[in-house]
Amino acid sequence: MKTSNRTVLITGGGTGIGFETAKLFSEKGSKVILAGRTEKTLRSAASRLQNVDYFVADVTNEKDLEKLVEFIQAKYPSLDLLINNAAAIHVFMAASGSNTAAKAAHEITVNYLAVIAITEMLLPLLEKQPEAAIVNTTSIVALAPANIMPTYSASKAALRSYTQVLRYTLQKKGSRVKVFELIPPLVNTAFSKDNGGERGIPPEVVAQETLNKIENDALEIRPGLTDQFYQMFFGGSEHAIEALHQAAGAE
Repeated sequence: MKTSNRTVLITGGGTGIGFETAKLFSEKGSKVILAGRTEKTLRSAASRLQNVDYFVADVTNEKDLEKLVEFIQAKYPSLDLLINNAAAIHVFMAASGSNTAAKAAHEITVNYLAVIAITEMLLPLLEKQPEAAIVNTTSIVALAPANIMPTYSASKAALRSYTQVLRYTLQKKGSRVKVFELIPPLVNTAFSKDNGGERGIPPEVVAQETLNKIENDALEIRPGLTDQFYQMFFGGSEHAIEALHQAAGAE
């Protein structure tokens, strides 16, 4: 699937992996729409790129999503690539007094339920295009959980399951919409500052790998240590968990 001259919506696109991905698509002649909660961040990101628009929306707010979808339908009806990148994370140890239920509810809402909601709302538009795709950003901890991110791990595992089911369902019905899963390891962004993000790979590397895999129709995108861990995990290596902890920034 080509990555030039597309119309791309990226949630959580103002910083980190989302911003770097927007930059690459922009450089390849695509029209990119950034969505996020903070106008200042989105405006700053858009000002540094060419051919980029933005829309302020909280993906967990139903009214915001409806307005975003109406905006896309009216102004960008050629939308052919949805990248669900917005996420929330709580770094903590699950134990008595950790307020686990509230943290889990927040992460499940942002990382899982919001993705389903925006995908369902935009899928009819995507299916009108000659070629289209959805990219869901999960995490290496969707493959096996990290103890310092217990409920984040669970939310990303849920998103991975949904992504696989959606891909299978669309393939079975003969849809032209491809479903990709981006599974990054620890990445050096502000998002990962509480779990050792400075030890992670640059977001530019993740973005470039994402475009490369989309171009080659590789439906699972496993940058850096994710692929190493994936191979060891499914190969039964005794070093798998150690590799996971290193890649996710866990102790």
